Amino acid sequence: QMQLVESGGGLVQSGGSLRLSCAASGGTFSNYHMGWFRQAPGKEREFVARIIRGGVYTSYADFVKGRFTISRDNTKNTVYLQMNSLKPEDTAVYYCTTVIGDTPVGNYWGQGTQVTVSS
Repeated sequence: QMQLVESGGGLVQSGGSLRLSCAASGGTFSNYHMGWFRQAPGKEREFVARIIRGGVYTSYADFVKGRFTISRDNTKNTVYLQMNSLKPEDTAVYYCTTVIGDTPVGNYWGQGTQVTVSS
C-alpha cells in the first residue's frame, strides 16, 4: 500500500512561486506514473499535471501550461510541482497520486497541501 505525503504549500501573493513535493513510501515508486490534482472549495477535484514513470514525458491541464512544471526524482521517491506566476484561481488543496493518463488509479491519496494565492 503506497503512502503519499504532500508538502510545500502556503500563502503567496499573485505572481509568486511555490514548489510542492510529494514523498512516496510503501511501494516501488519508479513503477508508477504520477500526477498532481487540486480541489478548490466547492469544486470538484481536477487534474493539474502528470509525469510518466521514467520522467521523460509530462502533460498539463491547459490552465497551468507554461506556468507549472512537474518533475520527479526516483532516487528520492518524490514528485514535485514547481508553480510560477501563481494566480488567485490557483488557490486549492493540491494532491499527488498514481495515475493512468490523467485519471487517478489505486485510490492512493495523501492529506494534500494548501496553496493560497492572494490578489
